[in-house]
Amino acid sequence: IQAHFPIVFRKTAEQPSFQPIALFGFTEDQNLFLRGEDWDAHYLPLAIERQPFLIGKSQGEQVIHIDLDSPRVSRIEGEPLFRTHGGHTEYLERMSSVLGTIHHGLQRNVGFVEALLAHDLLESFVMDIELNDGSSNRLAGFYTINEDRLGSLSGSVLEALNQQGYLSAIYMAVASLSQFRELIDRVNQSQC
Repeated sequence: IQAHFPIVFRKTAEQPSFQPIALFGFTEDQNLFLRGEDWDAHYLPLAIERQPFLIGKSQGEQVIHIDLDSPRVSRIEGEPLFRTHGGHTEYLERMSSVLGTIHHGLQRNVGFVEALLAHDLLESFVMDIELNDGSSNRLAGFYTINEDRLGSLSGSVLEALNQQGYLSAIYMAVASLSQFRELIDRVNQSQC
C-alpha cells in the first residue's frame, strides 16, 4: 500500500491511540482514486476491497457480517456468496481471507503504535499545498514518523524494532510520503 498512497497516522479516542491510514485525498470526503464508480489505481486497499463485509462477533466467535444497505449488495446481479448445493464460493472465501488479514493487521497495530510512542517517533505535521489554479489547501491533524528521532535511535533499539517486525513498517511509512506528489497531481488533473 505504501507504494501507492501516503501513509500517515491519525489520533483516535480508542486504543491504540494512533492509527495508520492511507490518504486518498486532502479533505475528509475526497477520494482522488475514484472515477465515477471505478477505482483508478493499480492497487486496491484491502479496507476498500472488503466492502460491504465486516468482522463481527457472535457468541464470542468471529463471523462475517454484511452491510445490506450497501449499494454493492444485490440479490439480482454480482458475485454469489454460496454454492447452489451448499458451501462458500471462492468469492466469499476471498472476502473471509481479506477480513482475516485486516483483523490481524489491526491487532499488530497496537504493538506497533506502542513502539512508536515509546521511542517518541510520531510528530504532527502540516502540509500547505499550492495547486496549479493558484488555490491552496492545508493538510493538518495527522502525524508522521520523525526521521531525525528515528536516525538517532541506538543500534539496540533499531535491532529490537526490527525483530518485532516494526522497522520495515516504519521505513515504509516514511517512504510512502513521496506519494503526496501523486495526490497533488490528481487534484491538479481534476481541475482541468
